[in-house]
Amino acid sequence: MTLIDQLRDSISGPVLGPADDDFAKEVAAWVLSTQHTPDIAVGLTSEEDAAALVRLAAAAGTPVRVLATGHGSAVPVTDGILATTSRLTGVTIDADQRIAHINAGCRWADVIEAAGEHGLTPIAGASANVGCIGYTLGGGLGPLSRTYGFSSDWARGFRVATGSGEVVTASATENPDLFWALRGGKGGFGIVTSMDFELVELSTIYGGSVFFDAPLIASAVPAWIEWTKTLPETANTSFVILRLPPLEFIPEPLRGKTVISVRFAFVGDTTEGERLFQPIRDLGPAVIDAVGELPTTAIATIHNDPTDPSPSWDRGLLLDELDADFAKAFLDAAGPDQQVPFVAIEIRYLGGATRRDVPEGSAVGGRGGAYTFFMAGVPDPSLFATVLPPAADVILTAIGPWTAAETTINYAGGLTVPGSYEASWPAETFARLAEVRATYDPNQLFPYGPA
Repeated sequence: MTLIDQLRDSISGPVLGPADDDFAKEVAAWVLSTQHTPDIAVGLTSEEDAAALVRLAAAAGTPVRVLATGHGSAVPVTDGILATTSRLTGVTIDADQRIAHINAGCRWADVIEAAGEHGLTPIAGASANVGCIGYTLGGGLGPLSRTYGFSSDWARGFRVATGSGEVVTASATENPDLFWALRGGKGGFGIVTSMDFELVELSTIYGGSVFFDAPLIASAVPAWIEWTKTLPETANTSFVILRLPPLEFIPEPLRGKTVISVRFAFVGDTTEGERLFQPIRDLGPAVIDAVGELPTTAIATIHNDPTDPSPSWDRGLLLDELDADFAKAFLDAAGPDQQVPFVAIEIRYLGGATRRDVPEGSAVGGRGGAYTFFMAGVPDPSLFATVLPPAADVILTAIGPWTAAETTINYAGGLTVPGSYEASWPAETFARLAEVRATYDPNQLFPYGPA
């Protein structure tokens, strides 16, 4: 009996080969420019499915990879089994314990909505459309990170089908080495089927975004850098330079323009948040000012990331402390007067709680970073191989003196840049992650690392 036949006999969910009608739909990623072509696709519907899949794949020596939403699909899967978790849906809130039980197919929007009914909120990502599990396994830096830390700091337990085909709990008290690794170590440990995630008592913040037209960008960037140095941990901020096409779905005041958007999220009194944000308002007249009291159920509107699948190319890293010289170098390379093929170039302010590890320790890389740096290219796949990489290299060379030696794995762009894998963790953490992978996946059933 072939492997695909064995899987069909043992698994409740769909098991598809490349010739099956629904195969392409099953393996489709949110990143449309990445086309997965595994030998077999398996749609998981339960922990039992995950365990059966692992046992059969291990017996056949066939590698297994996992696809949730596919937001991080930078490298196509071209062999083995691709296990999809989109059918593992459902969020359960224990309001008394402030815990969300999150199944592997859930997106942050599911958790934000369910938690909001109890006056609670998850420390989630900037986009509510991103899958919870993959994001958290990489650490996760969202709009409240300075105040509450990495998202993975709030994970309280995982259920995992390991390389032996056994489903185990990983928590501070059960398999603590695996729990340590899953909070920031990303992949190569098994199939995570669910996660317990602690919520915070928070229903409103003072936040949103304000947009300034291109002529103000040159003064806004250095002013923003200096302003960040005055902010308490309760204040979170980022900016993004957007080069927007003249398309109808873009709000009319921004359509076809180059603008800078300054984002803000303050946990505390509205009057104090307004006072802290006033220096940004004082930069000049805004095209749009959407900063005010905001329910946490609408926190994704701060970044307002795209929700529809699209082709995607990006490059990210972390930065050390910034200054006026950085602002000049950055603007000379990527400011509004430069013709660069990037629709978004973003910098987020870190520090605060992101610098402090959880008491029991975690595998998160990048806690020493002061800022993040991220570029999203024009979503034209014909530019991805030849135009965007050298254009990105020009900008990264210009800001090289401020680039941190260590990054964090969710900013590593699918590990397509040489050295990005190793730079995603401190050397000691990197070595320990390899040991944990060898313990829970001794036969390397779950490939992870550079392609």
